[in-house]
Amino acid sequence: MQETTVQEAIRQALALTRRSTARERTVDITTTGRRTGRPRRIEIWFYRVGETNYLSGLPGERGWYANLRTHPAFTFHLKNGVRADLPATARVITDPAERHRILGEIVDDLNQPHNPARITQPTRLEDWENGSPLVEIVFARQATPDDA
Repeated sequence: MQETTVQEAIRQALALTRRSTARERTVDITTTGRRTGRPRRIEIWFYRVGETNYLSGLPGERGWYANLRTHPAFTFHLKNGVRADLPATARVITDPAERHRILGEIVDDLNQPHNPARITQPTRLEDWENGSPLVEIVFARQATPDDA
């Protein structure tokens, strides 16, 4: 596959919309263990708000989040439609106003009638604000969606 075709496929895979399916939202990430220093790979959903991609999840303690707070560099593995291992850095979002804005968009997306997450609806923003991890995915320059 030509490089421009690969970059376009990556750009499209990262450009989620409200119509994106659960499969399209599913990726793997490899973090570095906060205590062991070993690679830890998990399956997770990613979200898009505006032109930015995020990792989050239902409220609760998450090992991946603790790992990214300690070691922000990670690998974002696209695996549906296009396969690519993208170097990235996590920017942990703690500002309450920023969390409210971003999580509001994520919860609104999840509360759609077609329920892409297949979770109990309605999902409450207050629940997500009070315990959900939230990180912005900052891709290395060559992997950003606008580079194609």
